[in-house]
Amino acid sequence: MNKKVHFIAIGGAAMHNIAIDMHQLGYEVSGSDDEIYEPSLSRLKEVGILPDKMGWFPEKIHNALEFIVLGMHAKIDNPELIRAKELGVVVYSYPELVYTLSMNKKRVVVAGSHGKTTITSMILHVLSKCNIDFDYLVGAQIVGFKNMVRISDAPLIVLEGDEYLSSPVDLRPKIHHYHPHITVLTGIAWDHINVFPVYEDYKKVFLTYINNLEDNAIVIYNEEDKEVASVIHSTKKNIRYIPYRTLQRLDSLDFIEYDGEKFSISVIGNHNLSNMSAAMMVCKQLGISEKDFFNSIADFTGAAKRLQLIAENNNRKIFLDFAHAPSKVNATTKANKQWYGDKKLLAVFELHTFSSLDSNFLPQYSHTLKDADAVIVFYSEHTLKMKNKPVLDKDFVKKCFQFPGMVVLTDKEKLLEELNQSKYKDYNILLMTSGTFDQLDYKNIQ
Repeated sequence: MNKKVHFIAIGGAAMHNIAIDMHQLGYEVSGSDDEIYEPSLSRLKEVGILPDKMGWFPEKIHNALEFIVLGMHAKIDNPELIRAKELGVVVYSYPELVYTLSMNKKRVVVAGSHGKTTITSMILHVLSKCNIDFDYLVGAQIVGFKNMVRISDAPLIVLEGDEYLSSPVDLRPKIHHYHPHITVLTGIAWDHINVFPVYEDYKKVFLTYINNLEDNAIVIYNEEDKEVASVIHSTKKNIRYIPYRTLQRLDSLDFIEYDGEKFSISVIGNHNLSNMSAAMMVCKQLGISEKDFFNSIADFTGAAKRLQLIAENNNRKIFLDFAHAPSKVNATTKANKQWYGDKKLLAVFELHTFSSLDSNFLPQYSHTLKDADAVIVFYSEHTLKMKNKPVLDKDFVKKCFQFPGMVVLTDKEKLLEELNQSKYKDYNILLMTSGTFDQLDYKNIQ
């Protein structure tokens, strides 16, 4: 008989991928959620584990379940969670489950406030091209990988390490579960104000993470980030530290220079040259030479929603990026202008996370869009309602961003009208969001 497992809040990015992977491993998977969006919806439906209807159903919880996986989207008073506690069914957060299933593997974790998905994706791309067997968990879809999660009997696992809380009943940061043998620390910039109300609380997550590593662990850290450096200098364990810094670009956008040799690349932005440097250091620790790394990474074009080119014509390019925290918004906007400085840039940013919709955090976005030529900031009243956030004043939002002439919109149709105005016909467009712009169909941007 197949082992039965149930996912509460199955529609999350990581949650639905773990559910699909466990289904493919032979588990009998069920799940629930109150809202499931694309691409989770279609992917769960394709493998036959999409819930029949939305909502929470305590009757789905029974003693025959091997365990339950609880997603962060669920609330502490979730009816299914309450029923699980009554029955004594084992409840895992997903990082806790991933660690449980990978305790006997070599574990590589990419941590930090930004660049995690791209660095993880670069490592996976190179490992795959070098025919190395590995498992993984990454926060975006990658070309050549059907799922965002794989758990098998491979001896190596590469994990994108999120610092956010694990679940409503497991308030540890996700990265504190993984106990890596090799880790990357990319940068530290305040985020998640709803759970880390002051910066020092947020920074402490990474300090604790490094201090709890096993002896002889390897920390590959960004020496150009002063906050990372301060964490590294505050730790005293028997750990091997390896610094990395941004790779040097040649005059041509398509080449970099390393150790006197010229290598082609397919990504844009100095932040991605920093990400590539970190990925190279990890791969070197896994036995891959620098030359093999650069030959393998040459055709890497990025993960989904990481400066992803979604449309192009003779006049302009349209990019989609997951940027949401201030440091990410600033780096992504700057990267686009660095690579396409001959074109004007329209930066379109959705306030979607708890932090970005918080009036106490919004001033952190001051001047983050300064490299753009025009700016639209969008937020959905539905998102505010779902996250129990008060209505934001548009003039206050404008004051926080400090960008003259910026447009603030809350209606999807008006956003589309603004994007399709003739004054932007020759602008590159950079769409930045951790959401969907209220389910905006990007194909309608003319």
